[in-house]
Amino acid sequence: MAESRRPGRLEGLVAIVTGAGSRGPGIGNGRATAVLFAREGAKVALVDNDRSHAEETKELIDAEGGESFVIEADVTSDADCRRSADETVARYGRLDVLDNNVGIEGPGSVLDIDEALWDRVMTVNVKSMMLISKHAIPVMAGNGGGSIITISSLSALRPRGLTPYTTSKGAVIALTQAMAVDHAAQRIRANCIAPGPVYTPMVAGGMTPELRERRAKASPLGLEGNGWDIGWAAVFLASPESRWITGIVLPVDGGASLVGPSR
Repeated sequence: MAESRRPGRLEGLVAIVTGAGSRGPGIGNGRATAVLFAREGAKVALVDNDRSHAEETKELIDAEGGESFVIEADVTSDADCRRSADETVARYGRLDVLDNNVGIEGPGSVLDIDEALWDRVMTVNVKSMMLISKHAIPVMAGNGGGSIITISSLSALRPRGLTPYTTSKGAVIALTQAMAVDHAAQRIRANCIAPGPVYTPMVAGGMTPELRERRAKASPLGLEGNGWDIGWAAVFLASPESRWITGIVLPVDGGASLVGPSR
């Protein structure tokens, strides 16, 4: 008797993953999510402002027999966001999942923040998600529904010295919940993942082994999180398994949100 293949959890779905590359060697949240989406049967549009980074993600997907293609785009541009949705539909005929991974850091308090940096953080971290969602939602509605996933941060739930970043990630939560309400009648779900101190290429530069160990021990589990942990959470929120879940904020942090920052 021939062995039957288990259908992937995202079989037949089409997804856009923004920030699908990684800033440096290794696996960031966007790259992990894109690889896992493809592994679970989705066709994936890999959106990134650096084509070479997205191409590296595509190579990983190709090696596993998955299907994806690269779109070089700046998601702070309305025209690029429209083009990303249009190219995805032109290639695959539909759009079911949008996973928003683009984000930058922003340190400081309101006393010392540079105004230009403040505006840049809000544009990259919040406006980009609004713009790409604006063009994805009508397509999803035409398909009978879909799933939007945004990436916030533990910093939005437990602020500590990163006021521009914290504010932007708090706005991501508010945006997500607003979209969940606004588009529920179209069977579009919107949910937010709040990563804790995961180890990714975004934070790897300049991090000492001592700091890395201290970050790992900051959670009750005492384990270091990584991009795969965020990616698996996104798989669940993208899949039919979460069909009755919308508007949530899901901390993926080893329990770090349950304890004080001095732990």
